[in-house]
Amino acid sequence: MTGIAADIAVLGTGAYVPDRIVSNDEVGAPAGVDGEWIVRKTAIRERRWAAPGQATSDLAVAAGRAALESAGITVGQLSLIVVATSTPDRPQPPTAVYVQQQLGALGAAAFDVNAVCSGSVFALSVVEGMLARQGGHALVIGADVYSRILNPADRKTVVLFGDGAGAMVLGPAGGGGAAGARVRHVTLHTVGELAGLIQVPAGGSRQPADQAVLDAGLQYFAMDGREVRRFVVEQLPQLTKQFLHEAGVVPDDVAHFVPHQANGVMLDTVIEDLALSRATTHLTLERYGNTGAASIPITLDAAAREGAFRPGDLILLAGFGGGMAAGLALLEW
Repeated sequence: MTGIAADIAVLGTGAYVPDRIVSNDEVGAPAGVDGEWIVRKTAIRERRWAAPGQATSDLAVAAGRAALESAGITVGQLSLIVVATSTPDRPQPPTAVYVQQQLGALGAAAFDVNAVCSGSVFALSVVEGMLARQGGHALVIGADVYSRILNPADRKTVVLFGDGAGAMVLGPAGGGGAAGARVRHVTLHTVGELAGLIQVPAGGSRQPADQAVLDAGLQYFAMDGREVRRFVVEQLPQLTKQFLHEAGVVPDDVAHFVPHQANGVMLDTVIEDLALSRATTHLTLERYGNTGAASIPITLDAAAREGAFRPGDLILLAGFGGGMAAGLALLEW
């Protein structure tokens, strides 16, 4: 699935992470590992976890407000709100409905997208295509609260994830604040035969939650870490090189690389294979861990607020995760 719309841009960004800082020692102890082991395996030093009363929509609203302020867009100008999440407030209605309600954006259609950790790029692609046809402005938010679905004893998963939300306002190029990033190209991929590598096994219509499910721990997030790494290391460089060719650019044209913040050690291998020799890679995982669909927009916002981007810079976004899915987007600042 591919889309190019020269007149649609990311007009502003925003992010929110909860106040609670969770150390490696705190997550490592129940899983039988220490902080040094976690840093050596993941490059993550801490993460943020939501307070007991915070849901995914609460994080999304805070990030959305920051993005609207950054773009100079009011809630009344929004025609769409799309939330990318795999940890919704409830199975239904969509989490985006609660975001619409809390923001007071009553004129905006609201729905969710679930492509797990690739969700923000998938949502960006969907919204870019819709705005190219119908005009208007949209709020795209990646938000996840993974701390609620982690098995404290599973060292393969509990050490990786944090909670957070990142947001982007999309609209006509030049129609927001002083700076923005034009959407140059977007491509989405799904390899459904690998769907079992990342999953929450129970709680849906295939296997509804009951006491047996809870006793077996099937309500928790589960991942085949070895095979996920194989998918990312083998597939992502190839898909990215193909994507850049389709976009009419070469790797040396890319000034900034914003990947999904999955695992810092794994990303080192991917970055080397990508050969983006002139690109600055932006990472937030050391402080926030893997925040699911939020990780790319959180990191994009951090780089933007640090003044990292210059006019004409090409920014490559690379999402990958459950599905197995991959989403790539090229922005021009």
